[in-house]
Amino acid sequence: MIDPVLLREAPDVVRASQRARGASVELVDTALAADLERRAALTEFETLRAEQNAFGKTVAAAPKDEKKALVAQAQELAAAVKAAQQRATDAEAAFTESARRIQNIVVDGVPSGGEENFVTLREVGTKPSFGFEPRDHVELGESLKVFDLARGAKVSGARFYFLTGIGARLEIALMNLALDRALAAGFTPLITPTLVRPETMDGTGFLGEHADEVYYLPADELFLTGTSEVALAGFHMGEILDLSAGSLRYAGWSTCYRREAGSHGKDTRGILRVHQFNKLEMFSYVLPENAEAEHEALLSYQEAMLTDLGLAYRVIDVAAGDLGSSAARKFDTEAWVPSQETYRELTSTSNCTTYQARRLDTRYRTESGKTAPVATLNGTLATTRWIVALLETHQQEDGSVVIPEVLRPYLGGLAVIEAP
Repeated sequence: MIDPVLLREAPDVVRASQRARGASVELVDTALAADLERRAALTEFETLRAEQNAFGKTVAAAPKDEKKALVAQAQELAAAVKAAQQRATDAEAAFTESARRIQNIVVDGVPSGGEENFVTLREVGTKPSFGFEPRDHVELGESLKVFDLARGAKVSGARFYFLTGIGARLEIALMNLALDRALAAGFTPLITPTLVRPETMDGTGFLGEHADEVYYLPADELFLTGTSEVALAGFHMGEILDLSAGSLRYAGWSTCYRREAGSHGKDTRGILRVHQFNKLEMFSYVLPENAEAEHEALLSYQEAMLTDLGLAYRVIDVAAGDLGSSAARKFDTEAWVPSQETYRELTSTSNCTTYQARRLDTRYRTESGKTAPVATLNGTLATTRWIVALLETHQQEDGSVVIPEVLRPYLGGLAVIEAP
């Protein structure tokens, strides 16, 4: 949720953010009107309650023969206070509901527009060139027994798969490499729940415009998470954190589930866009003034992984309309996929400022002793999709695939994947 003070004191900033996202600007006026009603109702309640307290002292001090009439007045006043309290409660709920519909305020410099309006910040590495016709990851994966798509579909349906043999080992190696990198950077590893309660899913902003991407178990009122970001954001829900010694950093390892609604016909071959995958997600709780620096740090860890794995990639500044409701800024890193002759997203990292923390009531104590919302950030450090770029980038003419040196210690020294 956005800062109510910012909404009240700088509504044009909020309007500009909504406009850049292509979202409803009218929501800002709706929320402002609800805020006025909320404050008016609260003032009425507090005035009546003060009057009630003062009148109570009058009743207590009154002579016995006058008390009966005064008690009747006190009861009428009590009823008025109760009604005013209900109006204040209802007005607060109405304001919260309208304010929660406003998306996070984008950071200065984020490009306006939709998915196609991103800005490329840099391209890194050399795109692979081959003296032969390169195979795509599906052909490589099936010939090298990295995965089994047919049996995945037989067991679970379209966009499911088995990682088999070296494929299973390769994913575990990637995840362990990422985990070691995260540990070195001060992240605490967590294996997170993949089923969460509605308030956790909603608090992270995943039940808005992208709710159709989420698997829901109505009998249990639980949601399957599409990223461990959800559970990691809920980890400190309702808590006051001690950030005096620095940021709190977590690395969540989990299986992730996405319905991929509306993506029929897009990337249906192979393991690029699937319903289930594994991921190691970085998540940080930081002081708001440190959020942008932490965002750059998370991006640097992602880029180091991609570089050490020998992948050519680009970093893009995602446009406002493609951020999702929680992110104030998002960087995607996209690896070059030779068979498609284009870059495809492997990781993203988002600065959610205080948006999620306000919704989840996660705070820190300021120097004045008051509490204020923390900032939260997230970023992927490894996921199943990386196998696509690794296979295609490091393939050889005979159909084998060279394993990047940085991964070999996690595979018992294996240097080349060859057909069994």
